[in-house]
Parts: sequence; C-alpha cells; structure tokens
Amino acid sequence: MAVPYENTGRTNQKSRTRTALITATRKLLAQGAIPTVEDAAQAADISRTTAYRYFPNQRALLAAVRPEIDRETLLPDPAPTDPRERLDLVMRECVRINLEWEPELRTSLRLSLDPAAGNPSPLRRGRVIGWLEHALEPLRITHPDIDVHRLAIAIRSATGIESFIWLVDVAALPHPEAAEILCATARALLNEALGR
Repeated sequence: MAVPYENTGRTNQKSRTRTALITATRKLLAQGAIPTVEDAAQAADISRTTAYRYFPNQRALLAAVRPEIDRETLLPDPAPTDPRERLDLVMRECVRINLEWEPELRTSLRLSLDPAAGNPSPLRRGRVIGWLEHALEPLRITHPDIDVHRLAIAIRSATGIESFIWLVDVAALPHPEAAEILCATARALLNEALGR
C-alpha cells in the first residue's frame, strides 16, 4: 500500500507547502480566476514539480480549497426552542458562510456540475440539510404532521449557494440584499408549512 507523499519525511515542511498552495489558490479564486496547479505554484513561489506532488491535477487542487465545515449544528448552546428563531440563526450562519466562502463555493458548485464529478459529487455533501433539520427539530413534537426532512430540503433548495449566485449574478442584487432574501425565503417556507 502506497504511503501518501505528505505523510512521509519532513511532514511539517510539507504541511506548510500544502497550506501555501491552498492559500494562493484561494487568493486567485477571490480575484475571479480558476487557477491551475501551475498558477497556484507560481503564486505560492513553489516549483511546479513540487506542487504536483500535492495536487496531481486542477480538480484535486480546487477540491482542497472548499470550505470544510463539519459542525453538527449551527445553533448556539443553549439553543432557543422556537423553530422560527432556530431557523433564523441557522440561516444567518449559512448566509455568512456563503459570503465568506463565495469564491470557493462557486468553484465547488462548478466542479460538482461536471459529469465526471459522480453522483452525488463528493464536493456536495448536503450538510446544510442536516443543519436545517436540527433547527426545525421542535416541529417533530409540536407539528408531527410536518415532514421536517422534506421541509429542510425545500428550504435548502431555495436558499443555497445556487440561489445566492442567481440573486447576485442574474438579478444583480447587492450581496447584503441577496443574503436577506435568502433568510426571508426560509422564513416564508417555514410559515407556509405552519399554515401562517
């Protein structure tokens, strides 16, 4: 079994090199570029040969810069019990993530649409659905007739990075206004499910 290059010898140095390549890639993405491994190597002042030891192709490089947000919940501890408050807190955090990681999320979306990405794409793990379900958890007791999972999917489908990109790029809204529309859409879907 082959041992990955980064796990052998001088691991601290290799970790710094990998971090430099990822940092350079993020800066290039923020400037609107879709960098190749060579672009990242040049921006990080690292040789192309070395860069390819870490990232064998552009797809591997771009996949490495996607936000790794593996939190189980976006709610504070203790969390409020009102589903509307809980949803608003989660949506505000989701919108913050969209704003903060927009270039990386755009790239992740673009890569996930490639037919070679697989179905489902490993770049799109659906973690937001879990965060939304957790926010809506009190409904399982107060409104057992509501399918919480389906509601979470509906909210996610209307408020994710795809909708954000449409609001910014097609509707030409400023980022703060687009973010507010996403939060208002989530509230409207919850209110509709609750019958008010």
